[in-house]
Amino acid sequence: MAYYVYILASRRDGAIYVGITNDLVRRTYEHRIKAVPGFTTKYNITRLVWFEIYDDPISAISREKELKKWKRAWKVQLIEKTNPTWDDLYESICS
Repeated sequence: MAYYVYILASRRDGAIYVGITNDLVRRTYEHRIKAVPGFTTKYNITRLVWFEIYDDPISAISREKELKKWKRAWKVQLIEKTNPTWDDLYESICS
């Protein structure tokens, strides 16, 4: 089973959210339709802008905790390294 650490954004320079899941398509969809009340719903954070894949949950959880401690500028650099235009990656993971 794969585990994903992901970053969602409301827009470029908007609010960002770091999360973890074992089903990136399902979880991103839940954020998009605002299925669960919380931070992402409140700030309209629906765009998948970055993710990494892990083989085990311990590594993924560790990485998520690490990223949550990072300064915003570091997270922005991480996103822009692979997605400089902050494209929504959701459609590309659905196919």
